[in-house]
Amino acid sequence: MALDSGTQTNALTSSFTTKKKDAAAEKENLWSAILNEVQTQGSTKLPSNKSVLVLGDNATGKTTLIAKLQGVEDPKKGSGLEYAYIDVKDEYRDDMTRLGVWVLDGDPGHTNLLHYALNETNYAHTLVILTVSMTQPWGWLEQLNHWIKVLGQHIESLQLDAKEKEAARQRLATTWQSYCEVGDDLDPGSPVKRTMRNNSIDEDDLLPLTEDALITNLGLDIVVVVTKTDYMTTLEKEYEYRDEHFDFIQQWIRNFCLRHGTSLFYTSVKEDKNCDVLYKYLTHRIYGLPFRTPALVVEKDAVLIPAGWDSLKKISILYENMHGVKAENPYTDIIKSPPIRKAVSNREAEVQTEDEQAFLARQQEILKQGDQVRGESPLRSQGVGSNKSGPRTPGTAGQSSPKKIDPKLTPATPGAEGVLANFFNSLLHKKSGSPASGGSGGAGNPAGPGRTANGTDAVMTPEKLAVRTDAAAELDRLSRSVKKEIDMSQSEC
Repeated sequence: MALDSGTQTNALTSSFTTKKKDAAAEKENLWSAILNEVQTQGSTKLPSNKSVLVLGDNATGKTTLIAKLQGVEDPKKGSGLEYAYIDVKDEYRDDMTRLGVWVLDGDPGHTNLLHYALNETNYAHTLVILTVSMTQPWGWLEQLNHWIKVLGQHIESLQLDAKEKEAARQRLATTWQSYCEVGDDLDPGSPVKRTMRNNSIDEDDLLPLTEDALITNLGLDIVVVVTKTDYMTTLEKEYEYRDEHFDFIQQWIRNFCLRHGTSLFYTSVKEDKNCDVLYKYLTHRIYGLPFRTPALVVEKDAVLIPAGWDSLKKISILYENMHGVKAENPYTDIIKSPPIRKAVSNREAEVQTEDEQAFLARQQEILKQGDQVRGESPLRSQGVGSNKSGPRTPGTAGQSSPKKIDPKLTPATPGAEGVLANFFNSLLHKKSGSPASGGSGGAGNPAGPGRTANGTDAVMTPEKLAVRTDAAAELDRLSRSVKKEIDMSQSEC
């Protein structure tokens, strides 16, 4: 009996020792696995084959948005299919890479260039951005449906393996099912957290997809970006948009994103809203870098909804403030396009310039007609008409003056009157000579018969006589005026 009890004691001791060794070995293996995983994550470089494809209509801010993500202040828009890159840095691993960005022109004629940006090689490594602008919310329905259709048709045209396509769709569905809120105890930026979140999720623990989620699954990460949200104030002032209009727009686009499994960002480059957050989210979805910003739905111009967060129940909260409209109303019945005449009324009429040669020819005709119908000047007509009763003499100049000059408008100083008198004297004696030489001329006149010594006509025409008579009358009036002012100044002294 003593032998049996000793044998049992030794067996128990040996079994306990074996279990202790196994536990120690298992613990050591666990720590080794964790350390190896951390070392592997630390040595892994950021991949350089990732890319972003940006789709959207023209004037939706695609080039400006990418320039903001690049840190470029002066964006330059190209045409067709543009290529750029964004510098990406991982602070935990002290590593950098470049994220390629393809921007497709909004012209439908350029959709044939899609195969350069999205093909069989980079299908699994591409994220798509769809842009719409707040400056034209009435066009969102048509624009988003158009680009989703273009993208879907292009993917169907690719020669992709059926297993690869199905794996991409399953990966996107898993992203929605495994979404967890930000704020857990473990730092989301640590390599361990990234590994647990990406690789250590059991399929049995995945939640079922929420209602209406991922009805259209293209197998690509898609981010819908609403640009130029600063234009909301203009919509309120000029188009009488109210909060219920913006709530109706938000609930519609959130339903669209839910059905297509996309994220949603409201951004404004002008006011720098959500641009930095969008950059961090892109690096999170593409490279697995940390993203700590929760969903934001309070501010109407800075909405942020990550993929996997939204649901029909959360969207229905917006219905409480929609009193004048209903969620089931057609989008284009509530958000109507403004009349075109309102935009055209502010445009100035375009001026068509006349051909230079035609203009000059027309002016030449006008000048020819003016030479044919040109009459006598008013001064000449008046002078000739006044001579019908006989030539005027300086003594009658006061009654025959064509126009009486306002004394308020004439110079009041004798010096100024003298200047005018000299001017009229020069008119009287210019090219006429002295009265003695104004005869008909004789043999001693070198200019010949009928001409004065200086070569002017000795015989005065009625027009010339009228001008001389008017000048003489004006000279006589000025002389009397000067004499009167001198007498007045002497009497005041």
